[in-house]
Amino acid sequence: MRTPWIVGVSGASGTPYAKAVLGALLDAGESVDLVISKAARLTLLDETGASVRDAHWKDDVGAWLGRDLGSADLTYWPANDLAAGPSSGSYPAKGMAVVPASTASCAGIAIGLSKDLLQRAAEVNLKERRRTVVVPRETPVTRSHLEHLIALHDAGAVVLPASPGFYGAGAEATAQQLIDFVAGKVLDALDVPHSLSARWRGELNAQRSPLGGP
Repeated sequence: MRTPWIVGVSGASGTPYAKAVLGALLDAGESVDLVISKAARLTLLDETGASVRDAHWKDDVGAWLGRDLGSADLTYWPANDLAAGPSSGSYPAKGMAVVPASTASCAGIAIGLSKDLLQRAAEVNLKERRRTVVVPRETPVTRSHLEHLIALHDAGAVVLPASPGFYGAGAEATAQQLIDFVAGKVLDALDVPHSLSARWRGELNAQRSPLGGP
């Protein structure tokens, strides 16, 4: 039985994180279901120039990810399709990552709003006790945002802010290295093997030479 990971892309800035997570899951041979919210389409267009059309999703998503999706086990669900597979707990799934997770999507998932398929699918994964990772990126945060994140934590989600570490690549890390660091943390939370970033080995400067260099 096909049992995918569901990846939800919300409207927060940070679509490169979603790209890195999707690419790593596909590279690992995982089945993936993709939901891109209405707001995320605008962010994606603004940050990358890429557009995603429901009727041409495979070409559009492939262009965004920079890969041929011909052999990829990737299913796309329109965000307004509340009758889609991931809207039901009986639909088989390993879990879900919402990356990036906007404050609005965090709030909607936390209170069970089910405004669109992304929110509904995340709520379903929480109620079914499946791995659910939310990746908030916006900063600073308000008290209400913190309360929603606590509610998500208490419901069983992994709250994984998009906070990159520098110990793998140093202060001269490229944007892609910082993106991959966060994406790697998401894959770790999903328990999916990857080689996106260097791991701490208990040795100072083990990843860089000379000291402080890339």
